[in-house]
Amino acid sequence: NDIKQVTFFMEECRRMGLKVLGPDVNESFYKFTVNDEGAIRFGMGAIKGVGKGAVETIIACRKEERYSSIFDLVKKIDLRAANKKAFENLANAGSFDCFSNTHRAQYFFEEGDGVTFLEKTIKFANKYQENKNSAQVSLFGEASEVQFPEPELPACEQWGTMEKLAREKEVVGIYISGHPLDDFKYAMRHFCNAKVGVFSDLTSLVNKELSFGGIVGVVDHRVSKNGKGWAIFTLEDYDDAFEFKIFGEEYLKFRHHLVTNNFVHIKAFVRPGWTNNETGKQGDPRLQFHAFGQLQDVLESYAKKITLKLDVKSMDKDQLSWLTDMVQTHKGKHNLDVAFYEVDTKIKLLMHSRKKKVHISSALLEELETNHIHFKLN
Repeated sequence: NDIKQVTFFMEECRRMGLKVLGPDVNESFYKFTVNDEGAIRFGMGAIKGVGKGAVETIIACRKEERYSSIFDLVKKIDLRAANKKAFENLANAGSFDCFSNTHRAQYFFEEGDGVTFLEKTIKFANKYQENKNSAQVSLFGEASEVQFPEPELPACEQWGTMEKLAREKEVVGIYISGHPLDDFKYAMRHFCNAKVGVFSDLTSLVNKELSFGGIVGVVDHRVSKNGKGWAIFTLEDYDDAFEFKIFGEEYLKFRHHLVTNNFVHIKAFVRPGWTNNETGKQGDPRLQFHAFGQLQDVLESYAKKITLKLDVKSMDKDQLSWLTDMVQTHKGKHNLDVAFYEVDTKIKLLMHSRKKKVHISSALLEELETNHIHFKLN
């Protein structure tokens, strides 16, 4: 019932290497459960607008076998317990992702008639169930059912990561299948020295330059009494959100970055507060914004060199061969260093590559991390 606590425990699960999976009509129950693979599965009861009755009928009707498709599900469950909103929010939360032949965007796609695929599916299910319930038994003891064609799956593009995650947060209160900043995790990790949570107390940060990043949330552009523009904007990172104010020349210079759902990288300096000439008291510290940029451009703009850290003891021909191929695949203009080290003797040898250069990108860093190669960016 407490989203902050759920977020805390999800972070703890990530730290422990425990998988936390989103809701699933074939696997979830009303509350959190553990599946057969030992992963924690979100409960369908966590989804707004999905009542206990809807969850109970979904669970009851899958006891004999899993649902094979969205059509299989709507044919079987008690539709009186699940309204249109429940179906929409189940889809938004990813509860139908287990059906490999459909994706989330399709359920909300309208093909010119103003009716979504999900609405057509519910209409189809109602007709199917009405006919099934009123079917007369024939002379041969078989139910004479009218066959209704299943609605055709619309052809449409899948949602982008931001759209998918925003809808998850809307119906569950938190991001489940990932975080919008995951695409920029290396930029955040290597080129940010602060999180937005630190701005709630600037006293200890006076005279320090801070670099931080996040997603722009609510933006409120305003005009002061003397006609000058300024703004209040919210920035959210992995752990927290904070409301900032920006004025004067800084506002005029950086206001084009203040767009909801924009991914920004900011550099700011913490100045001492103004001193009151009459009382001699000093006011609260204030932020001076030095630079705004796109998080998408941070690696390209700030990364100059990558240093690979290789343990001599664990090296073999296969790893060296893989590294050679990797450097070839990610050719670019960034400098490459290799630091060989031996833990027991505490010997370290740093070598600069004169001929080989790489393109530092998320794809390269992801590949290195997947293959347990430690690295440092400068």
